[in-house]
Amino acid sequence: MAEEILMPKLAMAMKQGKVIEWKAGEGQRIEKGQIVMVIETEKVTYECEAPASGFLHIIAELDKAIPVNDAVALLAETEAELAELQAAQPAPVEAAAKAAPEEAVAATAASTPGPVKKGKVRISPAAKKMAVTHNLDFIKVTGSGPGGRIVKKDIIQALETGLPEAAPPAEVERYEGKKVKKTIALRGMRQAIAEHMVHSLSVAAQLTLSGEIDMTEMIKLRKSLLQKEEIVGLRISYTDLLVYALTKAVKLVPIVNSSVVDNEIKIWEDINIAVAVSLEVDEAESGLIVPVVKDAGNKSLLEISRSIKDLAGRARNGQLTADDMADGTLTLSNTGVFAPGWTVSTPIINQPQSVIVLTGGIFEKPMAVNGEVVVRPMMTTSITFDHRVMDGAPIHTFLSKFKAFIEQPELLHL
Repeated sequence: MAEEILMPKLAMAMKQGKVIEWKAGEGQRIEKGQIVMVIETEKVTYECEAPASGFLHIIAELDKAIPVNDAVALLAETEAELAELQAAQPAPVEAAAKAAPEEAVAATAASTPGPVKKGKVRISPAAKKMAVTHNLDFIKVTGSGPGGRIVKKDIIQALETGLPEAAPPAEVERYEGKKVKKTIALRGMRQAIAEHMVHSLSVAAQLTLSGEIDMTEMIKLRKSLLQKEEIVGLRISYTDLLVYALTKAVKLVPIVNSSVVDNEIKIWEDINIAVAVSLEVDEAESGLIVPVVKDAGNKSLLEISRSIKDLAGRARNGQLTADDMADGTLTLSNTGVFAPGWTVSTPIINQPQSVIVLTGGIFEKPMAVNGEVVVRPMMTTSITFDHRVMDGAPIHTFLSKFKAFIEQPELLHL
């Protein structure tokens, strides 16, 4: 009897997912534990293993939302059972297309003659001499010799019939009179980000405060910690220190650690700091993922650092689970590496949280200190909060506490 491959439930809140890639073709024999598909939830992509061995029959379409615990494929015990399943419920078009054996495709490609375009051209000395004598571009000649080598008869044929015409340049895509360099489908992570941001702006009364924080003492602290890297066993980052300072400030102003749930404001006991991680796909595409440092309020600086490094590493390797992304109560987005010159930002709240803190780069700036103008390393900071949950007074208090912990890091030990 065929074994079902189900859409897995990766987190308590997960209701559906999409198959975005099949790692095996329709009808292919796969073994238990083999990666068979890649699924995508609203927050992560996840590679799924086959629950049993058998012949794969795909029944779910790519990029279609499938409820958790619904079957997306079947594993037939025998080829005869596979044929019965395929007759009763044909595979989607894209799955059937993928079923073509890769060996056959490779063989077809190898048997199809074509001019050599890259690398060293294989040509016999006699053929090359004839081509040069007749001013013939032998690179465009299709070789009929062993391994595609160009031989004398190929040159003779090219002289008699002429070289194949070059393919016309691809037509440039235009939209409303403008040339299109690249089209990126609004799907997957980019679609999820777009939907979450629009949803957040539509449900929350968002207001942003921006300012600057003197990083003089924090820079000194980090330098001293870097000198002790071999002792502590970790390289402490500014993000680690900022998360640690945030947890201290949250404890003093707990209303910032809250959510609106069913027309009620719930202030959370757990302080779970979501840390934004940028994922670069290529020069045109990027993504953002926000794993959560759970129970950060009860963690030491070293424990926070370990958690962030683990989450960031797994985020960039595509190894996060949905649970790694769940239950955040406040978000930090540290853009210092990417935007050292920004002074004003308006980060969008990560729903259902009520506060997001965005920190920028550290830059030197003349400041008035004790009646004198001095140059200080300053960091831009923007805090967006939900005005439904709190007014200006508590958020200003929170910002002042956060600022104090950074400008006077000795307070972190109190």
